[in-house]
Amino acid sequence: MRLLGALSGFTAAAIWGGMYVVSGYILNETQAMKSFTLLTLRLVIGIMVLMPIAAARSQLRFTREQIKSLLFVGLVGYGISLSLQFLGTQLSGGANGALITSASPAFIVLFAFLILRETLNLPRVAAILLATIGVVIVVFDPSQVSLGSDKLWGNVALLGAAVTWGLYSVLVKWSGAKGLSTLAITVMVLVGGLPVAIPFSLWEIVTAPIKVDLVIVGGILYLGIISTALAMFLWNKSFELLDASVASLMFFAQPVVGVGLSAWLLRDPLGVNFFIGGAMILLGVLLASKSN
Repeated sequence: MRLLGALSGFTAAAIWGGMYVVSGYILNETQAMKSFTLLTLRLVIGIMVLMPIAAARSQLRFTREQIKSLLFVGLVGYGISLSLQFLGTQLSGGANGALITSASPAFIVLFAFLILRETLNLPRVAAILLATIGVVIVVFDPSQVSLGSDKLWGNVALLGAAVTWGLYSVLVKWSGAKGLSTLAITVMVLVGGLPVAIPFSLWEIVTAPIKVDLVIVGGILYLGIISTALAMFLWNKSFELLDASVASLMFFAQPVVGVGLSAWLLRDPLGVNFFIGGAMILLGVLLASKSN
């Protein structure tokens, strides 16, 4: 089960590392739509894919308290956290976004200790530190990353995104402890993100109409089905099967895959930093997986 949990988390983060290529094409190259419009479409498609499966398995039976709880969890993860990530990336740039949001696993460990009472032992803390340093080595680019006052509010938003994603991930595991299936939890938390995403997307559509062609439709379907429905389910599954502090380390696959894929598509050679940082992340994962 531990192996399945690790593979689930790694696959989810790897998918998210690659999704930026598709998102970048839709949002930046073609400017077919704005970010909240794309987020809303992702959430709606994800719900449309997973809800019939959950219904067929009779897994959509919730108490009123469970519904309130899961909608709140979704609001934290897909409403507040992703909104702060979009805002921060817009104000500070993608390089700052990749660097600052890499702090998410540290906040997952903190909230796992505070909410789930997971053991905060030295090997797990060392693993987080080792992997965090590794991801900084992979993504840090002095020519693009800026922590100056001109990027202050964007960086604050990105830090808020890292904190709230850490909280969301732990709350998902807390929800699973109440006897709900991962599939049911995933459907409801996706719904929880809509109250924030929809109003902003309606404003975007009024100010910037959507442009559509077959390639863009294919990209949206990929983001909705693979990057949202599948990846979110796998991420939540990882937290069901593993301690949150161990599952959190799978997040580091995201920037590594993103950097590697970008280098491959742009035909740029990967520098030594990529391999040194990647090795440190791997060591961190191995150290955490062997800790008790």
